[in-house]
Amino acid sequence: MFLNSLMAFAIHTLEPVAKWSAIVILTSLFLVGSYLYLTKRKILPKFLKYSTLALAVYFLFLAVCLFVADLTYHYSDEYAQENWLDKSILISHILLPLCAFIGSILLACLVHGYAKYKKYAKLKQLKNTLFIGVSCVFILTLLQIGRYYLQKIDGDGYFNSDSASVKQFALYACSVILTFLLLTASRADKQPLDFQAKPLAHAGICVSMSFALSYVKLWDMPNGGALTLASLFPLALYSYVYGTKKGLFAGFCYSLLQAVQDPWIIHPAQFLLDYPIAFTSVGLAGLFKESKLNRSNPRLAFSLGCGFVGIFRYTAHVLSGIFAFEAYAKGQNAVLFSLAYNVYVLVDIALVIAAAIAVSSSKTFTKEL
Repeated sequence: MFLNSLMAFAIHTLEPVAKWSAIVILTSLFLVGSYLYLTKRKILPKFLKYSTLALAVYFLFLAVCLFVADLTYHYSDEYAQENWLDKSILISHILLPLCAFIGSILLACLVHGYAKYKKYAKLKQLKNTLFIGVSCVFILTLLQIGRYYLQKIDGDGYFNSDSASVKQFALYACSVILTFLLLTASRADKQPLDFQAKPLAHAGICVSMSFALSYVKLWDMPNGGALTLASLFPLALYSYVYGTKKGLFAGFCYSLLQAVQDPWIIHPAQFLLDYPIAFTSVGLAGLFKESKLNRSNPRLAFSLGCGFVGIFRYTAHVLSGIFAFEAYAKGQNAVLFSLAYNVYVLVDIALVIAAAIAVSSSKTFTKEL
């Protein structure tokens, strides 16, 4: 009980500290950068390099601290009782399968990287084997989440009742269609999904920065979701630099952290829409990287890519709201309720686009990229 109270205090204390410290640090760096741009432009590239490194270290430390505190708090006995959750089932059917899936991805990356470093002769076959293995773990994860739905949600009298219902076929259909669209969009990137050490390290840095910024909440929504301080910007920037395929992969890893952090899962297809599909779409920020538009107007290309991210993520959350969370509408039209409720996503991506315009306006920063 003491540990639960301590972690509750830690998470509720750290989140506002994270928010205001991030705002102060980013504002200070912007002001110093602006001053150097106007007065001492020669040292601006060095300032950008070291300030970016310092930010990465800070956000990595912040992300680890907040994640540990949040994880401990949201899987505590006290939190489970307050939210009518069965802690043992939540851990066995949600937390452990998701952790196993994240572990399988990390292990596959390490094995592939080591094999490539050693110039393994059958690298392509190994890559296919690793992909099949990770896919199997992902399927098992979905099956466990399905068991959670059957045990806890189906027939609970709230999500499935006389006034509301979870429309399973529609959820599965939407998940398949949106996944197909993401895979189709990845074909715009002609580069293979082949990670060297540098892009893999940058992916880890950008995922940790986005994850830390996701705790910098400007506005919490009552039924899940939050308006953050452009938390997807580091991942959007990564997608723009390295292309759609690597961006989708980084976004997918980030989506799993979001799911482990504070899961609200009532159906496996709803899980796909609200987590992997919604956040993997950040890879679409690199949609125009290889286009003529990017060569003529990089700022517009980056901003348009971020716009596609916002539209796609908004669509995923809206569909989840319509077909899985009709009960939250409380008798109102579920379509209109979901459209209105998820507008925060568009505001969230508007902040990302604003950051993208600001960054791409700097020739020095663009050169550093």
